[in-house]
Amino acid sequence: MNCETCHLNELELEPLEIKDVLRCILHTIFFHRTLTLVRPKDVDCDLFEITYVQCGLAELEKEVDEKINQFIAWAEKHPNRKSQVCLSFFDEKNKHPGWFSSKTERVYWEQWFINLHVTSPKGQGKSRGSKAPANTKGQALEETSSRRDALSLLIQEVLFQIINYANEKKDHIPPISDRIFNHEILVPR
Repeated sequence: MNCETCHLNELELEPLEIKDVLRCILHTIFFHRTLTLVRPKDVDCDLFEITYVQCGLAELEKEVDEKINQFIAWAEKHPNRKSQVCLSFFDEKNKHPGWFSSKTERVYWEQWFINLHVTSPKGQGKSRGSKAPANTKGQALEETSSRRDALSLLIQEVLFQIINYANEKKDHIPPISDRIFNHEILVPR
């Protein structure tokens, strides 16, 4: 069985934006790769004008949040670094069935690579005093707003990339199961 891979466009974001961005992307992938009955749930991003769909499975939401928190902890220790989060789907097959052992192996059938460049916010660490001219603060807010607007458009492009890939690449998906597919989310350590 071939393992299909999808490398999503790289997103440059600040640490504060990680949770919103990864939730949006991971849940979009899960929603498009879950073939079991779910109760879809619309979710609005906190920082962006984007609505995405979750599967409505509490265990999955918890797992996604745990992995995102692990990634955030890694990003805090490794500022201004490019990194990748990988969501893999797999089947478990009996490797060598025997009388006394039941070893299984993972056969990966799809991997999604979420490419991120986490940067420090502009102006962070440059504190010469707490009193900055009002126009400088206004400029900083305007820059943040326009940067977020641009990032929002890039996130939307990634979401379209996910939808297009999920709709075009279906032949490698194993027969329908009665549960969410086996998966793992790998974050840098």
